[in-house]
Amino acid sequence: MVKVFIDGKAGTTGLRIYERLEKRDDVSIISLSESLRKDVSARKDALNSADVAFLCLPDDAAREAVSLVENKAVKIIDASTAHRTNPDWAYGFAELSKEHRKKIQTSNRIANPGCYASGFIALVYPLIASGVVGEDYPFVCHAVSGYSGAGNKGIAQYEAEERDEGLKSPRLYALSLAHKHIPEMTKVCGLTKKPIFNPYICDFYNGMAVNVPLFVDGMKTPLSAKGVEELYREHYKGSRFVTVGKEESGFISANTLNGTNGLEILVNGNEGQILLTARLDNLGKGASGAAIQNMNIALGLDEWLSL
Repeated sequence: MVKVFIDGKAGTTGLRIYERLEKRDDVSIISLSESLRKDVSARKDALNSADVAFLCLPDDAAREAVSLVENKAVKIIDASTAHRTNPDWAYGFAELSKEHRKKIQTSNRIANPGCYASGFIALVYPLIASGVVGEDYPFVCHAVSGYSGAGNKGIAQYEAEERDEGLKSPRLYALSLAHKHIPEMTKVCGLTKKPIFNPYICDFYNGMAVNVPLFVDGMKTPLSAKGVEELYREHYKGSRFVTVGKEESGFISANTLNGTNGLEILVNGNEGQILLTARLDNLGKGASGAAIQNMNIALGLDEWLSL
């Protein structure tokens, strides 16, 4: 029986992890009462008695939680931004390479990827790793996400009976071009230039589409859209959760993978320009689904369990 503690179970990601795991007969969930949920001593005991601890916390609280762990056998899966660029932590995107998967399998410290970052990295990492696009390419990324990514306060704002009219429209944010996912997008892909990232929060609950345009004449090895599609098919060959698909309708909806741990890559464009899209559930492969997948891999279990 795997003992699991979810530190921050009241948040969106923590609740989704709990909902997925509570149905499993191979998992025992360590729970704290509401009065002890923020008690440091109680959290420390729970963290050190767990086989796997999920951290669904703000960055500073996640760092504090790690400092409380004295039991070296505890596997920590951190859903915050705090450790995603730390080389001592495994970056929890197993499909990127054999090396990424092996580090997840052997590490007791796993940083769960960010939701937007998962889409961007899924698109850009294979291009850089194959040498088709240079590390200095000036990437631009546009993305839309459901409002569940805004956390409990943001959800309450969107679901309030009386709300601002502006919430009905897609809202561009991170206007200083310093979104918290940019460091991992840059580091994991091995880029020498930070990408320009323009995210929008929209009036639907969950789902995400991350878009990266490419100029063919800016690639080190120019490929057609078909060639790029084949590159992705080869890179993610055999993957259960990352697939390369087709969208025949002429429109790409952001919410068609909701409730799954899937990430779908779509390639469109014309002779001189290519449009890359990664579609995923920001609460699935972008958060709780990825966290459970990482737990399954780290414990040597079937990746599909709970997913």
